[in-house]
Amino acid sequence: MDVAYIPSPSRGVWHLGPLPLRGYALCIILGVIAAVWISERRWDARGGRRGVIGEVAIWAVPFGIVGARIYHVITTPDPYFGAGGHPWEAFAIWKGGIGIWGAISGGALGAWIACRRQGVPLPAVADVAAPGIAVAQAIGRWGNWFNQELYGKPTNLPWGLKIDLDKRVAGYENYTTFHPTFLYESLWVLALAGVLIWAERRYQLGHGRLFALYVAGYTLGRAWIEYLRIDTAHRFGGLRLNDWVSFVVFILAVTYIVISSRDRPGREDLAAVAGPGKGGAPPGRAGQSSPVGRDGESSPAGRDGESSPVGRDGESSPVGRDGESSPRGRDGESSPRGRDGESSPAGRDGESSPRGRDGESSPAGEPVSDHPGADRSSHA
Repeated sequence: MDVAYIPSPSRGVWHLGPLPLRGYALCIILGVIAAVWISERRWDARGGRRGVIGEVAIWAVPFGIVGARIYHVITTPDPYFGAGGHPWEAFAIWKGGIGIWGAISGGALGAWIACRRQGVPLPAVADVAAPGIAVAQAIGRWGNWFNQELYGKPTNLPWGLKIDLDKRVAGYENYTTFHPTFLYESLWVLALAGVLIWAERRYQLGHGRLFALYVAGYTLGRAWIEYLRIDTAHRFGGLRLNDWVSFVVFILAVTYIVISSRDRPGREDLAAVAGPGKGGAPPGRAGQSSPVGRDGESSPAGRDGESSPVGRDGESSPVGRDGESSPRGRDGESSPRGRDGESSPAGRDGESSPRGRDGESSPAGEPVSDHPGADRSSHA
């Protein structure tokens, strides 16, 4: 008789009228919400443009779910396409059965599409999202607890998981408690999220290296957890398929970290690389946006980073030494206007001197240039 054990839920689905609320789906949804929330906060903290993570999630989440299911069906085809299988059950994702590598691959494809649309680099987004993805996995794994699935070998440890008779793997009907592999993986990836945050602050990991560290860390844990599982799986050379996948992915992740560290050290400045995306206005020299003229063209900023107004034709007006803008004449030349609407050049002391109607020089004795203010004003 087992003295202590972790009980399994008596039920994995509740009905709100005609609507079924499944514990497995609830865990997945909560994990997605946590990942998006964490990633948005991390993106904002690094100076990224608001709204990018939400746009990425809109693409990455459905692609990830579909990819996860496809991976599961491909690597475990017998329940669907084997003898006595049910092909339509391949679409019953609410009954469980998703693969993490399919989720990462599908999610990466969706994220790549979103990053292209937003004009931001995918590696930077992946680095920001890595800890959130790990937390999402930690939450999502509890869906296996509700379904009483993907548990490990029999054990008498006090944290053994009690499995109902009808949920036990064939050949293990006489055993009551099993290794709670869902709990092991949940705790592993939760600790991994903490390691990622620490490593990012300590080593300033960027250009996709933090995400690669997440992949490498996850595969290490998945290898020994996979060894404990007793559910049906394809084996090659005495190892389960997921063990081989973990080994290959681990090598690729470590290789990427080494090569990327050599070729692209440091970390991206998200305030610089996160472009304005669709419909955004390019920033001025000091990072401030410049006003747009009537024809929709942006005007360059002055020396002090202040924006200069745009003339009627959408061309930028030159800015004076003090950063103040000078109004334009109709022909696009910068000149302060006299009372009669004619331009007058600036005198030596910077005061405007009236020009005669015949274009003669000002009383200061200085000849009048055809382009008044050209020697005094600066073009941004």
